[in-house]
Amino acid sequence: MKQQFSSKTLVALLCGAVTSFNAAAQNSPSTVIVSGSRFQENLNEVPANVKVITRDEIANSSSNNIPEVLSQIGGLNVKSSSGNPLNLDATIDMGGYGASANSNTLVLVDGQRLNPIDLGTINWESIPIDSIERIEVLQGGASVQYGNGAVGGVINIITNGGVKNLNQASVTYGSYNTVIGNAILRNKINDTTIQLTANSSNTDGWRQNSAANAYSFDGKVTQSLGGIDQVYADIFFNHSNSQTPGAVLGQAGRGNSQSARPTFIGSSITTDNSGIRAGFIKAIDDRLTFDIDGTYSNKNTSSNIPAYPYYVLYPNWQLAVAPKIKANFGDWGSTVIGYDFNQASQSSSSGSTFGNTSLQQNVSILNQSAYLVSRIPVKVVDGLEASGGFRHQAQNARANDLSSGSTISANQKYSANAGDVAFNYNYQAGQKIFIKWDQSYRFPNTDEFWGFDPNTYTPVFNGILKPQISQTYSAGGDWNLRQAHLSALVFQSITQNEIRYDPSSGSNINTAGNINRTGFLFDSSSNITKNLTIAGGGKIQRSTYTTGSISGVGVGLAPDLLLNARAQYMFNSSWSAGAVVNYVGNQNYDADPSITNSLAKIPSYVAADIYASYRVKSWDTKFMIKNIGGNSYATTGGYNSSSGYYYYPTTPTTYFITAKYSL
Repeated sequence: MKQQFSSKTLVALLCGAVTSFNAAAQNSPSTVIVSGSRFQENLNEVPANVKVITRDEIANSSSNNIPEVLSQIGGLNVKSSSGNPLNLDATIDMGGYGASANSNTLVLVDGQRLNPIDLGTINWESIPIDSIERIEVLQGGASVQYGNGAVGGVINIITNGGVKNLNQASVTYGSYNTVIGNAILRNKINDTTIQLTANSSNTDGWRQNSAANAYSFDGKVTQSLGGIDQVYADIFFNHSNSQTPGAVLGQAGRGNSQSARPTFIGSSITTDNSGIRAGFIKAIDDRLTFDIDGTYSNKNTSSNIPAYPYYVLYPNWQLAVAPKIKANFGDWGSTVIGYDFNQASQSSSSGSTFGNTSLQQNVSILNQSAYLVSRIPVKVVDGLEASGGFRHQAQNARANDLSSGSTISANQKYSANAGDVAFNYNYQAGQKIFIKWDQSYRFPNTDEFWGFDPNTYTPVFNGILKPQISQTYSAGGDWNLRQAHLSALVFQSITQNEIRYDPSSGSNINTAGNINRTGFLFDSSSNITKNLTIAGGGKIQRSTYTTGSISGVGVGLAPDLLLNARAQYMFNSSWSAGAVVNYVGNQNYDADPSITNSLAKIPSYVAADIYASYRVKSWDTKFMIKNIGGNSYATTGGYNSSSGYYYYPTTPTTYFITAKYSL
């Protein structure tokens, strides 16, 4: 595998940057977040590891899309198989879940669920990057607060916006004829804020048959009703079309990584998604606050592989409503009580052309849950607070399979419980330590009711699976020291009935026995001088099976080591430059765990980006070089008996220039 500079050298630089420059002032003691309890609260009072990525940090980075923000600033493990710079299919792994990471990391926009009901990826393009005010990244389980899927962590993308007028537009042009346009118009008229954002992205792609395009629009109106009272409505629409080059056969780095797999030439995936989000918050009195939000979305996905020929349509819709109330008891703490309702439906039709499809499967799901979260100061110790919560969720799932010519129907009701108990010690301003136990869960996605015939690859109904349950024990802290900030977390997670694909049978299954995950993560940044900011972080983790002959085998696509280092230097009020380096350790291929230890590993890799920006009056310009070392690497790959090894190569060195104009 080609590498222009030594991985060991860069790992040493990463560690040196972090240890030499101490820590980071990204999250100040007064930072306000909403991911801890679904109401605004001070970050230092939340018993969890939460990183806040600000709008300014996003603007002063080399990121062109949300997955790049989460990788470069958030230090998260991002995987992609698209072979183009837009990252439309990116998956975020926050807990070492490998191939099922997308289902174990909950992604929210303004507190409302963005994860699809199937195994499809997040529609990152549905959120114009200029609409983002901040991103809150919460490590660990949070099913008490958010329910299904909040197992490895929660990413909450806040677009509510500020009160200041903001009108700007930007265009980016780069390698492989990549063109990205962004615009935001935000104006406040008396107590009404109107925000319109739009994005358009196109690329020819690096690999054969990897061109992609996407565009999105978001319009939000927020009406202030005095104090914290407000009501908002938000309409959104996005479209994306991605050609799919398929995997390269062979071990990572071998073969012609730029060529598409022959059977995938001409194949593509198209998605259209639209909907509305709305919310209302009202302070009933000095102690009680009522909040309700909801969303309705309609999504249509189509995919085709002309070589077979195989054409599939996946229409679905979702409706969610979440009322909640917070009671503030002053010195005696606070309590949140809430109810979440979610209903969804999806079907699948396939045929030899899009005009000749027939219904193969349909699924309907109804989720209802109630929860309570309380925080109580422990008065015998100043700054010590106890918190705890509980949620019960019930799911009714109905599935019909018509692919065999006769209808196979299933109707199943499962329930799951979440809970947490924590102690948070805010022993002085900007300093906290905490310990926590939590239980979280996820229910199967709609298409996990089906597996695939190992020989014909046609869908086979494997039944409605039970929810998986994870228990996590963690301890951590946040420390602000002058111009520096440091956060750290140590954790151990034990998962029962984990939902995963079994390559040997072709079915999705509840794993027998437990899967354990143990690790340590940290993040730090420091304003070394008024012009230089250094930041870095990392994660050491181990994800292993614990049952029988596969006990001790590592989970596929779950690297043991992640490192991240960032730096920015302001030469003057106009010129600045920065760099980011990510290191990802080697990882097992996604394969049958009974043979994993006999297989090779996906090699470790280093990816480094640099940028320089220039500001003058209303203009900002930026020049970026991504993957400056020209490393050839893969973030994901697998092994099966029919194809052997396969992998998805990433884009080599690319160049971009951005111009932004602000009124």
